[in-house]
Amino acid sequence: MWRRNGLSIVLFALMAVFLVAQALTGWQVHNEELAQHGLPSLTFLSYLTTGHFSSATFENWESEFLQMGMYVLLTVRLRQAGSAESRPLDPAEEDSRVEPGATPWPVRKGGLWKGLYGHSLAIAFFFLFLMSFALHALGSWRAKAAENQLDGLAAPSFLDHLFSSDFWFESMQNWQSEFLAVLALVVLTIFLRQKDSPQSKAVEAPHSQTGD
Repeated sequence: MWRRNGLSIVLFALMAVFLVAQALTGWQVHNEELAQHGLPSLTFLSYLTTGHFSSATFENWESEFLQMGMYVLLTVRLRQAGSAESRPLDPAEEDSRVEPGATPWPVRKGGLWKGLYGHSLAIAFFFLFLMSFALHALGSWRAKAAENQLDGLAAPSFLDHLFSSDFWFESMQNWQSEFLAVLALVVLTIFLRQKDSPQSKAVEAPHSQTGD
C-alpha cells in the first residue's frame, strides 16, 4: 500500500497537519478579536463553524482548483520550449500506445460518455473551484457580518458582500499567487533540475528539451 500510494498518503497528511495548524492559529486570532470587544471566547469546535474559518479555508481552496483547472486546459494547446511541465513541441515525441484491455469504460462506451471523459479532468477541477468559491463567499459573508456586529454596524446582504472590494481582495490575492507559482514551476524547470523528481527533466537533459 505504501509503495503504491505513498505520495498521496504523505500529501494528505501534510495537508491535514497544515489545515489543523491553520484552524488552531485562526481560533486564537478570532478569540483575541472577540476579547478585544468584551465577548466570550469560542470553543475550538464552535470556531470551526464560523465564517472566519470557512472563508480563510475555501478562499485558498478556490485558488488552488482554479490554478490547476486552468493549467490542465492551457497545457492542452500551449507549449513552453525547454520546460519539463510542457508537452513536447513535436507530437511525434509523445507515446500514445495503450495496452489492450486497459482502456477506461467511458472510452469503450463511446459517444457522449467518451466526450465527457475526454474533458473530465478540467470539468472536475472547475466544479471543485465553483464549490470552493461558493463556500468561500458564504464564509466570508458570515465573517463580515460577525465583524460588523462587533463594531455595532449593520450586516451587509449576501449580494452586497459578493460584489464588495473586501471579498474580491480575498480572492485576487490568492489567485495571483497561485498563477505565479505555476509560472515559476514552468520557467524554472527549463534551466534547473531536481534529481529523480518526475517534475524535472533528467539532470543530463539540455535546456532546450521540452517535457520528459
